Amino acid sequence: MRILAFSDLHRSVSSTRKVIEASGEADVLVAAGDFAIRGEGESDTVSLLKQCGKSVVLVHGNHDRPAEMAALCAEWEDGYYLHGRAVTLGGITFTGLGGEIPQRNEAEWNASESEERAAALLEQAGPATVLVTHAPPFGSADLQKDGSHHGSSAIAEFIRDRQPELCLCGHIHHSWGETDQIGRTWVQNLGPTVNWFDIK
Repeated sequence: MRILAFSDLHRSVSSTRKVIEASGEADVLVAAGDFAIRGEGESDTVSLLKQCGKSVVLVHGNHDRPAEMAALCAEWEDGYYLHGRAVTLGGITFTGLGGEIPQRNEAEWNASESEERAAALLEQAGPATVLVTHAPPFGSADLQKDGSHHGSSAIAEFIRDRQPELCLCGHIHHSWGETDQIGRTWVQNLGPTVNWFDIK
């Protein structure tokens, strides 16, 4: 399976169009959250992604409203909004978890989960071939400008325990494009660019 993955579009129509233009060779698109900016404008980019004619696996970011994301995906036959859920496409199981984990931003628009809730949602979702999260795992592709780690311990623990082939994430802009490995799991913080992965 050929996967085209990205994150943090933040209402950028131009970045979304670049993804769509590159999607012809993709079997599945993976979008690791933050379509909106501060709780507004998810549809600016999601509505465009609906036109790509491909299966799209997505989670919400901390800037997105989960209820709005669910509504946008409700009648989208090829859109799979995952939060504590999994879907199997072409024999590959995608498991998703959205939002900031743990909460660090106390703004009203910020969508987040506690580490405890995140662990429960991941356990509920079950095993993954590809783990799609907005937040990165703690200690991997999660460095802020000041050198501090802003990832999730629950996600890191799930990876160490379940060892999916990939963890595709975003959220920490300073770490866009960064990669790491946890056991056999390849972790990549994506950013709003075209990133390719092949899974057998």
